[in-house]
Amino acid sequence: MTPAEDATPRPDSELPGYAAPGLSAPPAGSPAGLPAGVPAAPAAGTEPAAAPTAASPTRSAREVDEDIPYGVRIAASWAWRIGLILVVTGVLVWLLSKISFLIIPVMVAALLAGLLSPVTRWLRRRRVPNGAAVAITLLGFIGLIAGALALVGRQLTAGFGELWGQALEGLQQVQTWLADGPLHLTAGQIDTYVQEGADALQKNSSSILSGALTFGSTAGHFAAGLLIALFVTIFFLLEGERIWRFLVRLMPRKARPAVNGAGRRGWTSMVSYTRIQMFVAFVDAVGIGVGAAIIGVPLALPLGVLVFIGSFIPLVGALVTGAVAVLLALVANGLVNALIMVGIVLLVQQLEGHILQPLVMGKAVSLHPVAVILSVAAGSYLAGIPGALFSVPILAVANSAVRYIAARTWEHDGELAAASRQGAPALAGAGQDPGTREVHRPGADAGTPKGD
Repeated sequence: MTPAEDATPRPDSELPGYAAPGLSAPPAGSPAGLPAGVPAAPAAGTEPAAAPTAASPTRSAREVDEDIPYGVRIAASWAWRIGLILVVTGVLVWLLSKISFLIIPVMVAALLAGLLSPVTRWLRRRRVPNGAAVAITLLGFIGLIAGALALVGRQLTAGFGELWGQALEGLQQVQTWLADGPLHLTAGQIDTYVQEGADALQKNSSSILSGALTFGSTAGHFAAGLLIALFVTIFFLLEGERIWRFLVRLMPRKARPAVNGAGRRGWTSMVSYTRIQMFVAFVDAVGIGVGAAIIGVPLALPLGVLVFIGSFIPLVGALVTGAVAVLLALVANGLVNALIMVGIVLLVQQLEGHILQPLVMGKAVSLHPVAVILSVAAGSYLAGIPGALFSVPILAVANSAVRYIAARTWEHDGELAAASRQGAPALAGAGQDPGTREVHRPGADAGTPKGD
């Protein structure tokens, strides 16, 4: 063939590798001469290839998520996170309940330290040594409590005989009413009921004895807890700042400013709560005690002390102790005097609920009265009297700490910077336990802000 003939254009069907429309090009290695798209016959000794099947379409996780409504996805995301928080909180509360004999004294010590720390700081500013300032504060506090208890005990001793006589007189009036009132019970029937009550007590003597033993064990635990609380209070007042810095150093370096600031802000809220609640308790005690003394209720001073102690449970304690005052007035002076005492208790409650709590307590701890009531109810349900006592302080600390972290206040907190400058020698190692000194890796602080 001449070069001229070789240059003659040929149709596409004669070109090698041409595939007719709708047919694929023959794969590499297929026998020559077979039309494109026609499979080659299987070689001898081999099985025929399986017929191709249509590939099932696969969908990505993003495409599957798009089929779920947006609101359902958001609700599910919130649900598992909230559920995890509740589970962790429940496990933590369960674990703490197993060591409540240690947790409760430590919390009492924290409240006492918050209450007494201003006195200790005032003595330090007067150039009193630290140990002497703590000793003077605690001894003065213990002396004040002992004096108040001695005064109350003397009043109880003096007034108990008169009150016992009035109680017997009231019991006789009840018996007269049972006989002459609508029930028309005879003396024999009353004696029968009294004898049945005595028999019931004798049958349940074992339960009463076990209850008495339980009370004795509880009294022993109370004494041990009181000693632990006193011991921890001493060190909270003596080395509270050093203890807090040690706890802060356990956190990651970048988290320390936030933890330090949130903890200090929560402590400030707890101290404010303790002081304001003490003032509220004093107002309740003075109001109910003076009112009881004016209308002639016996044991007015011990009653005022009882109201003062009970008022440390916000909104509920004064109401319960006020009910004791009403019962005392009923037994001692009759129904009219008891109704007057009810009016006095309600007046004091209105003063606390509408003036002291919103204006004084609300500004100190930033808690709504509804939150206070719900926290007291939940605390008393979960942990009894200790839960009712500590629920509001814990809520106040948590509220202040969460708001501090959520607003990133540590980034522009002047008080935190001042506290850090004051604690610089201790953090650098002065008076520090060598076992807690940090080890810095070379170049570890290259990307760390100077505020850390």
